[in-house]
Amino acid sequence: MQKPALLCIGHRGAMGHEPENTLRSIRKAMELGAWYVEVDVHNVDGHLVVFHDDRLERTTNGTGYLCEQSFTVLRSLDAGGGQRIPTLEEVCEVIDAKASLNIELKGPHTAAPVARLISTLIDNGWQKDAILVSSFNHRELVEMKRLNREVKLGALICGLLVDDAKFAEDLGAYSVHPSLDFVDQRFVDDAHTRGLKVYIYAVDHPQDIRRMHQLGVDGVFTGYPERVLDHYAQGNGATGWP
Repeated sequence: MQKPALLCIGHRGAMGHEPENTLRSIRKAMELGAWYVEVDVHNVDGHLVVFHDDRLERTTNGTGYLCEQSFTVLRSLDAGGGQRIPTLEEVCEVIDAKASLNIELKGPHTAAPVARLISTLIDNGWQKDAILVSSFNHRELVEMKRLNREVKLGALICGLLVDDAKFAEDLGAYSVHPSLDFVDQRFVDDAHTRGLKVYIYAVDHPQDIRRMHQLGVDGVFTGYPERVLDHYAQGNGATGWP
Protein backbone atom coordinates (compact mmCIF):
# COMPACT_ATOMS: atom_id res chain seq x y z
CA MET A 1 0.00 0.00 0.00
CA GLN A 2 1.28 3.46 -0.89
CA LYS A 3 2.13 5.66 2.08
CA PRO A 4 0.18 8.91 2.55
CA ALA A 5 2.23 12.08 2.17
CA LEU A 6 3.48 14.19 5.08
CA LEU A 7 6.73 16.10 4.75
CA CYS A 8 9.32 15.29 7.42
CA ILE A 9 11.48 18.28 8.36
CA GLY A 10 14.37 17.53 10.71
CA HIS A 11 13.97 20.02 13.55
CA ARG A 12 17.37 21.54 14.37
CA GLY A 13 18.67 18.44 12.61
CA ALA A 14 17.58 15.35 14.50
CA MET A 15 17.47 16.97 17.93
CA GLY A 16 15.74 13.98 19.51
CA HIS A 17 18.91 11.97 18.90
CA GLU A 18 21.83 14.41 18.85
CA PRO A 19 22.64 17.84 20.30
CA GLU A 20 20.42 20.32 18.50
CA ASN A 21 21.74 22.54 15.74
CA THR A 22 25.09 20.74 15.61
CA LEU A 23 26.74 19.16 12.60
CA ARG A 24 26.23 15.76 14.19
CA SER A 25 22.50 16.48 14.46
CA ILE A 26 22.34 17.50 10.79
CA ARG A 27 24.18 14.36 9.71
CA LYS A 28 21.90 12.19 11.84
CA ALA A 29 18.77 13.67 10.25
CA MET A 30 20.10 12.91 6.79
CA GLU A 31 21.24 9.43 7.80
CA LEU A 32 17.69 8.73 8.97
CA GLY A 33 16.40 9.85 5.59
CA ALA A 34 15.15 13.37 6.35
CA TRP A 35 15.83 15.35 3.18
CA TYR A 36 14.37 18.54 4.60
CA VAL A 37 16.30 20.08 7.50
CA GLU A 38 15.70 23.16 9.68
CA VAL A 39 18.32 25.16 11.60
CA ASP A 40 18.28 28.44 13.56
CA VAL A 41 20.66 31.27 12.71
CA HIS A 42 21.94 34.33 14.56
CA ASN A 43 24.28 37.00 13.21
CA VAL A 44 26.95 37.34 15.91
CA ASP A 45 30.29 39.12 15.66
CA GLY A 46 30.05 39.11 11.88
CA HIS A 47 29.35 35.37 11.62
CA LEU A 48 26.18 33.37 10.95
CA VAL A 49 26.10 30.97 13.90
CA VAL A 50 23.64 28.11 14.13
CA PHE A 51 21.99 28.32 17.53
CA HIS A 52 18.44 28.55 18.86
CA ASP A 53 18.32 30.42 22.18
CA ASP A 54 19.22 33.98 23.10
CA ARG A 55 21.22 32.61 26.03
CA LEU A 56 23.89 29.92 26.19
CA GLU A 57 23.04 27.98 29.34
CA ARG A 58 20.48 25.46 28.06
CA THR A 59 22.56 23.85 25.32
CA THR A 60 26.21 24.73 26.04
CA ASN A 61 28.66 24.98 28.91
CA GLY A 62 28.72 28.76 28.49
CA THR A 63 26.77 31.50 30.23
CA GLY A 64 25.20 34.78 29.22
CA TYR A 65 23.65 36.16 26.07
CA LEU A 66 24.79 34.71 22.76
CA CYS A 67 24.94 38.10 21.06
CA GLU A 68 27.32 39.50 23.68
CA GLN A 69 30.02 36.89 23.02
CA SER A 70 32.85 36.98 20.51
CA PHE A 71 32.93 34.37 17.78
CA THR A 72 36.13 32.98 19.33
CA VAL A 73 34.40 32.43 22.67
CA LEU A 74 31.37 30.81 21.02
CA ARG A 75 33.59 28.38 19.12
CA SER A 76 35.32 27.37 22.33
CA LEU A 77 32.08 26.15 23.94
CA ASP A 78 30.77 22.61 24.12
CA ALA A 79 27.35 22.54 22.40
CA GLY A 80 26.73 18.97 23.56
CA GLY A 81 28.66 15.74 23.16
CA GLY A 82 31.86 17.57 22.34
CA GLN A 83 30.24 19.38 19.42
CA ARG A 84 30.85 23.08 18.88
CA ILE A 85 28.43 25.73 17.69
CA PRO A 86 28.61 25.54 13.88
CA THR A 87 28.38 28.26 11.28
CA LEU A 88 25.67 28.23 8.66
CA GLU A 89 28.37 27.76 6.03
CA GLU A 90 29.49 24.56 7.77
CA VAL A 91 25.92 23.26 7.88
CA CYS A 92 25.60 23.90 4.14
CA GLU A 93 28.85 22.02 3.51
CA VAL A 94 27.45 18.99 5.36
CA ILE A 95 24.17 19.13 3.43
CA ASP A 96 26.12 19.61 0.18
CA ALA A 97 22.97 20.33 -1.88
CA LYS A 98 21.68 16.81 -1.14
CA ALA A 99 18.73 18.06 0.92
CA SER A 100 16.54 21.14 1.24
CA LEU A 101 17.26 23.61 4.02
CA ASN A 102 15.01 25.80 6.14
CA ILE A 103 17.00 28.68 7.63
CA GLU A 104 15.17 30.29 10.54
CA LEU A 105 16.32 33.85 11.17
CA LYS A 106 16.50 34.18 14.95
CA GLY A 107 18.37 37.36 15.76
CA PRO A 108 18.24 40.86 14.28
CA HIS A 109 20.17 41.81 11.15
CA THR A 110 20.30 38.24 9.84
CA ALA A 111 18.47 38.73 6.53
CA ALA A 112 21.23 40.50 4.63
CA PRO A 113 24.14 38.09 5.37
CA VAL A 114 21.85 35.09 4.83
CA ALA A 115 20.74 36.54 1.47
CA ARG A 116 24.39 36.86 0.45
CA LEU A 117 25.08 33.26 1.44
CA ILE A 118 22.02 32.04 -0.47
CA SER A 119 23.33 33.75 -3.62
CA THR A 120 26.67 32.00 -3.14
CA LEU A 121 25.00 28.62 -2.65
CA ILE A 122 22.97 29.00 -5.84
CA ASP A 123 26.10 30.06 -7.73
CA ASN A 124 27.69 26.83 -6.50
CA GLY A 125 24.96 24.49 -7.68
CA TRP A 126 22.18 24.59 -5.10
CA GLN A 127 18.63 24.70 -6.47
CA LYS A 128 17.00 28.01 -5.53
CA ASP A 129 13.86 26.13 -4.50
CA ALA A 130 15.89 24.07 -2.00
CA ILE A 131 16.15 27.01 0.41
CA LEU A 132 13.32 28.26 2.62
CA VAL A 133 13.86 31.24 4.95
CA SER A 134 11.56 31.57 7.95
CA SER A 135 11.25 33.77 11.01
CA PHE A 136 9.00 34.96 13.82
CA ASN A 137 10.48 38.38 13.04
CA HIS A 138 8.41 39.28 10.01
CA ARG A 139 10.41 42.47 9.50
CA GLU A 140 13.38 40.25 8.66
CA LEU A 141 11.23 38.37 6.15
CA VAL A 142 10.25 41.64 4.48
CA GLU A 143 13.93 42.54 4.26
CA MET A 144 14.78 39.12 2.81
CA LYS A 145 12.09 39.54 0.15
CA ARG A 146 13.50 42.97 -0.69
CA LEU A 147 16.98 41.52 -1.11
CA ASN A 148 15.91 38.40 -3.00
CA ARG A 149 12.41 38.30 -4.45
CA GLU A 150 12.77 34.66 -5.51
CA VAL A 151 13.53 33.19 -2.08
CA LYS A 152 10.78 31.14 -0.48
CA LEU A 153 9.56 32.62 2.84
CA GLY A 154 8.06 30.77 5.80
CA ALA A 155 6.06 32.85 8.29
CA LEU A 156 6.31 31.54 11.85
CA ILE A 157 3.55 32.16 14.36
CA CYS A 158 2.67 31.09 17.91
CA GLY A 159 -1.03 31.76 18.35
CA LEU A 160 -4.22 32.03 16.32
CA LEU A 161 -5.03 35.32 14.63
CA VAL A 162 -8.53 36.56 13.90
CA ASP A 163 -7.78 36.59 10.17
CA ASP A 164 -5.99 33.20 10.30
CA ALA A 165 -3.25 32.97 7.63
CA LYS A 166 -3.87 36.30 5.92
CA PHE A 167 -0.72 37.77 7.49
CA ALA A 168 1.41 35.17 5.70
CA GLU A 169 -0.29 35.82 2.38
CA ASP A 170 0.31 39.55 2.87
CA LEU A 171 4.02 38.83 3.42
CA GLY A 172 4.18 36.97 0.12
CA ALA A 173 5.12 33.81 2.00
CA TYR A 174 5.36 30.34 0.50
CA SER A 175 4.44 28.63 3.78
CA VAL A 176 3.08 29.34 7.23
CA HIS A 177 4.55 27.62 10.30
CA PRO A 178 2.19 27.50 13.31
CA SER A 179 2.95 25.91 16.67
CA LEU A 180 1.51 22.48 17.43
CA ASP A 181 -0.22 24.16 20.37
CA PHE A 182 -2.02 26.66 18.13
CA VAL A 183 -3.35 25.01 15.00
CA ASP A 184 -6.84 23.89 14.07
CA GLN A 185 -8.78 22.82 11.01
CA ARG A 186 -10.00 26.32 10.27
CA PHE A 187 -6.45 27.67 10.15
CA VAL A 188 -5.18 24.85 7.92
CA ASP A 189 -8.10 25.23 5.52
CA ASP A 190 -7.70 29.01 5.38
CA ALA A 191 -3.97 28.73 4.64
CA HIS A 192 -4.55 26.23 1.86
CA THR A 193 -7.25 28.44 0.36
CA ARG A 194 -4.64 31.20 0.20
CA GLY A 195 -2.18 28.87 -1.58
CA LEU A 196 0.12 28.46 1.43
CA LYS A 197 1.88 25.31 2.59
CA VAL A 198 1.36 24.51 6.29
CA TYR A 199 4.32 23.18 8.27
CA ILE A 200 3.83 22.60 12.01
CA TYR A 201 6.48 22.75 14.75
CA ALA A 202 7.43 20.90 17.02
CA VAL A 203 5.75 17.55 16.39
CA ASP A 204 7.48 14.65 18.14
CA HIS A 205 4.81 12.41 19.64
CA PRO A 206 3.40 9.74 17.24
CA GLN A 207 -0.15 10.68 18.23
CA ASP A 208 0.50 14.32 17.36
CA ILE A 209 2.04 13.30 14.03
CA ARG A 210 -1.12 11.35 13.18
CA ARG A 211 -3.32 14.25 14.28
CA MET A 212 -1.43 16.68 12.04
CA HIS A 213 -1.90 14.34 9.09
CA GLN A 214 -5.61 14.17 9.83
CA LEU A 215 -5.78 17.97 9.79
CA GLY A 216 -4.27 17.90 6.31
CA VAL A 217 -1.07 19.83 7.06
CA ASP A 218 1.72 19.58 4.50
CA GLY A 219 4.60 18.77 6.85
CA VAL A 220 5.93 18.70 10.39
CA PHE A 221 9.15 19.75 12.08
CA THR A 222 10.27 16.84 14.25
CA GLY A 223 13.29 15.90 16.31
CA TYR A 224 12.58 12.23 15.53
CA PRO A 225 12.48 11.97 11.72
CA GLU A 226 12.01 8.19 11.75
CA ARG A 227 8.62 8.60 13.44
CA VAL A 228 7.37 10.38 10.32
CA LEU A 229 9.44 8.58 7.69
CA ASP A 230 8.26 5.12 8.77
CA HIS A 231 4.66 5.99 7.91
CA TYR A 232 4.56 8.86 5.40
CA ALA A 233 5.87 9.31 1.86
CA GLN A 234 8.42 12.02 1.02
CA GLY A 235 9.42 14.06 -2.00
CA ASN A 236 12.91 14.49 -3.41
CA GLY A 237 14.60 16.93 -1.05
CA ALA A 238 17.46 17.64 -3.42
CA THR A 239 15.12 19.29 -5.92
CA GLY A 240 13.57 21.69 -3.44
CA TRP A 241 10.57 22.40 -1.25
CA PRO A 242 7.47 20.86 -2.89
